[in-house]
Amino acid sequence: MKIKTLKITLFLFTLITVFISCSSDDDTGTAIVIADRTEQQVIDDAAIVNYLETHYYNSSFFETGSNHKYSDIIISELPLDVNGNHVNPDNETVLMDVVETRTVTYFETEYKYYVLSLNQGGGGAPKFTDALRVRYEGSSVNEEAGGEEEVFESSATPIELNLQSDGFTVAGTIKAWQLVLPTFKAGFVDGLVDGVVNYTDFGLGVMFIPSGLAYFSAITTGSTYDNLIFKFELLQYEVVDHDNDGIPSYIEDLDGDLDVEDDNTDEDSFSNFIDNNDDGDSVLTIDELIPTTYTVDTNMGEVEPVLAANEFERSRSVNDGVITINTVTIADSNNDGIPDYLDATIEINYNEQ
Repeated sequence: MKIKTLKITLFLFTLITVFISCSSDDDTGTAIVIADRTEQQVIDDAAIVNYLETHYYNSSFFETGSNHKYSDIIISELPLDVNGNHVNPDNETVLMDVVETRTVTYFETEYKYYVLSLNQGGGGAPKFTDALRVRYEGSSVNEEAGGEEEVFESSATPIELNLQSDGFTVAGTIKAWQLVLPTFKAGFVDGLVDGVVNYTDFGLGVMFIPSGLAYFSAITTGSTYDNLIFKFELLQYEVVDHDNDGIPSYIEDLDGDLDVEDDNTDEDSFSNFIDNNDDGDSVLTIDELIPTTYTVDTNMGEVEPVLAANEFERSRSVNDGVITINTVTIADSNNDGIPDYLDATIEINYNEQ
C-alpha cells in the first residue's frame, strides 16, 4: 500500500488546520469549527480505553520463537454474551491489562496514549529527531463501522522515515511516533536472504494513540479525529543533523521538552536545529566546534575510541581495514557554562587554528 499519510511536515499540517478552521461551507456558509483539544482528548481517551478493554491479542504466539513481525500481531474483539456484554471465557490477554499508559503535554493539552511492547530490541535507541528504517501498519477504529479497524496504510517492505521535519524539504512524522519509537531499540543486520537485508532482535510493538497526537482535525486517514493503532518494527536508525552544523538535532533541544522548534538562541527566523549559525555571531556553528580526526588500524588490532559526552561523529571511511573517523567537540572556551556556538560574545574559529 502506498505510504502517504505518516509522513507529514508540521508546517504543512499547520497550514491545513488553519485553512480548514477559516474556511466556510460553499453551500451553507457555515464555518467548520475545529474541536477544542482538551474536550476532544476526553472523547478520544474514552474510545481508546473502551477498545482496549474489549479487545485482546494473540499473546501465546509470542511465547516461543523470535524475530516476530508486526503482521504476526492479531488483535480481536472479545465475544459478546446474550446480553450484548463483552466476556472473556477463554482467558485471553485483554489489551488494557498489558499496555503501558503514558502521558504527555502537547499543545497545552494532557494526552494519554498506550503502548504494547512485544520486544524492546537489542540495538541502540533513536532520538526523537532521528531517521528510522521501519515496517509498520496503521489502522483506525471507525465506530460507525462497528468498531472494526480500518487499515489506511502499511509497509511490509522496510522504508525510511524522518521523525522530525525541517519545515521545508524533509517530512516528519506525527507526534506519537516521536514519543513512542525512541522508547524502543533498533535491531541488527543479519545478512541477506534472497538479496534482501535480514534483521534480527528489532523493536516490536503497538501504539494506541488519540487524534491529538496524530492528525487531529485533518481528513488524512479518511475522517477527522481518528484514534489510531500502529503496529511497528524498529529495524535501524540514524542520527540526524538537519542543518549539518555538527550538532545532532536532538542536542539542539535546549530546554529538553522534546520540541526543537521552540529553541532559537539568536531569535532569528530559524530554530537552532535548522540554523547553521545558532548564536548569530560572525562564526558559523561548525567552525565553533573543535575538529578531531581518529585513524584506527584494525589490521593492528586497534579499536575505535570512546567519544566524549560532548563529542559527535561527523563522518567515517574505511580503507583496507583502516577506519578514519572525523568528529567535532563542543567547546566552552571561557568556562561559563555556555558553549561557544551558543555564545555570541565568543567568536573563535577552531578550523582556522
